[in-house]
Amino acid sequence: MEKIIYGLEQIDDIVDMLYKKMNDYTVFTFSGTLGAGKTTLVRALLRRCGIQGVITSPTFTYVNLYENAQGQTFYHFDAYRLKNIEDFRAAGFDEYLYKPQSWVFIEWPEAVKPLLTHAVCYIALDYSDDKRIMTIETKA
Repeated sequence: MEKIIYGLEQIDDIVDMLYKKMNDYTVFTFSGTLGAGKTTLVRALLRRCGIQGVITSPTFTYVNLYENAQGQTFYHFDAYRLKNIEDFRAAGFDEYLYKPQSWVFIEWPEAVKPLLTHAVCYIALDYSDDKRIMTIETKA
């Protein structure tokens, strides 16, 4: 387990560190209370991956698909409104996990954790005043 305390002015350093982890992990989960910075972090990570244009939160669509100029695919999920793993499967979202040349970023992953069998980087976010607290656990 890795714990990192950072300020918003250090977000680029945090994103670079997570970007390097993409060599070993293809699924990244983002947990934390409202306002902890999940969407901000995913948005910055997608930018670092070369995504151009508007990056929106998939709160009401559950998933947004992005592709960069290198042909890599990124799925950004917001599972907040999913009640259980069956809802995720029924929507066919489990088929997006572990596809070649793709990465998955899941906000509010609690309902789908049993589907995350390998190559997962779990990120828990919290905040206090002007500092963010990130805890990282990985599963090879």
